[in-house]
Amino acid sequence: MITSQVTAVVQDPASVDCAIESRFSCRAFLRDKPVPRQHIEDILRVASRAASGTNTQPWKVYVLQDGRRDALVEKVCAAHDAIYADPSLAAQYKEEYDYYPQKWVSPYIDRRRENGWSLYGLLGIAKGEKDRMHSQHQRNYRFFDAPVGFMFTMDRVLGRGSLVDYGMFLQSIMVAARARGLHTCPQAAWNHYSKIILPLIGAGEDEMLICGMALGYAEEGALVNTFRTPRESVESFTRWV
Repeated sequence: MITSQVTAVVQDPASVDCAIESRFSCRAFLRDKPVPRQHIEDILRVASRAASGTNTQPWKVYVLQDGRRDALVEKVCAAHDAIYADPSLAAQYKEEYDYYPQKWVSPYIDRRRENGWSLYGLLGIAKGEKDRMHSQHQRNYRFFDAPVGFMFTMDRVLGRGSLVDYGMFLQSIMVAARARGLHTCPQAAWNHYSKIILPLIGAGEDEMLICGMALGYAEEGALVNTFRTPRESVESFTRWV
């Protein structure tokens, strides 16, 4: 009796467990299938219940669609192409906080490499095919064709604890999106281009870019959307004390 009830909940696409377990970083969206504004508002409303230290609610959200979305894509892709042609230009574009470690160590570097080469291997991109790698990486800056792009900022005056709060908010968005049949892709790749992004979206000088996110309906037949990253077992990361 108890088992059947639990199974029924997990199979419900709007259940918490099912929404979490069916979430993945979608890398191909249906560009011509718009997301109703009511869905976006509902997702953000639900996500706003995420926990934050002393209820600071540090998140600021910018929703990009249609022309404004396309203008951002055009500008950032142009910068990305320019850096590919002249790597010295990368010095002009800096992240405002260290998303990744300055020094990679095992097991994290191993997982990173497995993730990258597994994805490229699925797409038939061989090591050394720099043009194809560049094109695939640039898919980030096209929101993977998603019709909706989010940009997330917070005030620079806030502390590092607000980044923890922000993570809970972002996860809540992704889970709420799944409950509505939508998919997402959280994207730290945008962070290098904050000097382009912040003025374009109208963010204040006191704000810093946290990340971007694509939102839309997944292109079900796309090969890239069959990619799933492995997860460590509970036993491997848990200590009972």
